[in-house]
Amino acid sequence: MVTPSLKKFLYISIAAAILTISLKLIAYLLTNSVGILSDALESCVNLVAAVVALIMIRIAEKPPDQEHEFGHNKAEYFSSAVEGGLIVLAAFSIIWSAVPRIIHPQPLENIGIGLLVAVGASLINLAASNILVKNGKKYNSITLEADGKHLMTDVITSGGVLLGIGLIKLTGWIRLDGIVAIGVALNIIWTGYQLIKRSALGLLDTGFPKDEMDNIRLALEKYELQNIKFHSLMTRQSGQRKFVFVHILMPGNMDIQQGHNLAESVENDIRILFPNTQTTVFTHLEPVEDPVSMLDITIDRE
Repeated sequence: MVTPSLKKFLYISIAAAILTISLKLIAYLLTNSVGILSDALESCVNLVAAVVALIMIRIAEKPPDQEHEFGHNKAEYFSSAVEGGLIVLAAFSIIWSAVPRIIHPQPLENIGIGLLVAVGASLINLAASNILVKNGKKYNSITLEADGKHLMTDVITSGGVLLGIGLIKLTGWIRLDGIVAIGVALNIIWTGYQLIKRSALGLLDTGFPKDEMDNIRLALEKYELQNIKFHSLMTRQSGQRKFVFVHILMPGNMDIQQGHNLAESVENDIRILFPNTQTTVFTHLEPVEDPVSMLDITIDRE
């Protein structure tokens, strides 16, 4: 299956970042809220992250070449790792801005108008985040999903900041501005950690989730009625592309054409399990009666 270019979704992310930065800076100038300022700083990080993601998607979508015969899909993991790192950086910048305001609180101004502008910025991010996460999952792109989750942390940040400002208006306790900003920052650090962890696992060739492995095994079960067996089922994910390796143990009296037809059928049955993903299936035919066929169950021959 040929996956359509994902660059258009990142242009949405870049546009959303530019709009929200502008709106949040206006809200900060109106209110003098460090919470809103920290929120604007995170949106600047969003813009940088979206540009990095766009560059990595361009690399990942390049066709295979002589030096990269399996393609450039793993470039996506670098993008999501950078995105996770930038999320953590943004969180610490929020804490850095918030602590002085807790020690030396300052009154807020024009709260009503500032809140309205900040809400508009959050709605833009929410819409962009939903588009990115939805299509990231649809096309199995960790870059889109990471960028979407990054934008969602921005929405959460904005929600926390707006809640804090609303409580300040009700209670008059100005220190809440900084306290809420720090609380939101700690939540963002957790999201960044999750993205970095997922990127590291992808670079380490982590296998498919259990439900996907179960679906593959279920698809192979129908062949057992034909005295066909399987072993050495291994999987790995590389960006948008999935790789599946499996050894087919067939009766020794089958000829080459029959073996080829069998392998084609097995590979097709596996590929159709992942309709929105580029899936490469490698099969290896072995005679079921030969004991030597059982010596290569793992990646290294025993």
